[in-house]
Amino acid sequence: MPNTGQSSTISMVIMIVALVAVFYFFMIRPENKKKKKLQEMRDSLSVGDEITTIGGMLGKVVDIAKDTVTFETGEDRVRIQVTKWAISTVGKEKEKEDSSK
Repeated sequence: MPNTGQSSTISMVIMIVALVAVFYFFMIRPENKKKKKLQEMRDSLSVGDEITTIGGMLGKVVDIAKDTVTFETGEDRVRIQVTKWAISTVGKEKEKEDSSK
């Protein structure tokens, strides 16, 4: 009978390890891939790219500094400066996604 307690403990440990593995592969890993892809997109910005910020503003990049991007919006050519992490999409990527559909 002592084996019953030991085998239930082992099965419980195996279930916990399996749960952690499932959690990692379905939650953590895809989020890390998404963050890496976003960072690569932000690092590859160049002057002339059409961008959309996380606030929904659209514009054309006119200057890129270490951590900031300056872009022009609309006909008035108003210049706005934002940090790189505030950029959600680049126009060229949207065009690629639209053409692949």
